[in-house]
Amino acid sequence: MSIRVTLDRVLLDRRMSLTELSERVGVTLANLSILKTGKAKAVRFSTLEALCRELDCQPGDLLVFDEEGEEDRKRVAAE
Repeated sequence: MSIRVTLDRVLLDRRMSLTELSERVGVTLANLSILKTGKAKAVRFSTLEALCRELDCQPGDLLVFDEEGEEDRKRVAAE
């Protein structure tokens, strides 16, 4: 996927567990885990807003465009 989620890095920087974040933002641990592992296909703006508010960060701190990942995806699709 060309968009990578860096929630694990931000949590590490904040010394916060996924469980603690889940309790603070009101998103299930299962849904945050799906997001953290990069298995999510979408994220609601309301969820992103709650994460940014609680983690004191910007959306760009949680989501990164990976151009190399995009090129890999295009190459695999062409094969």
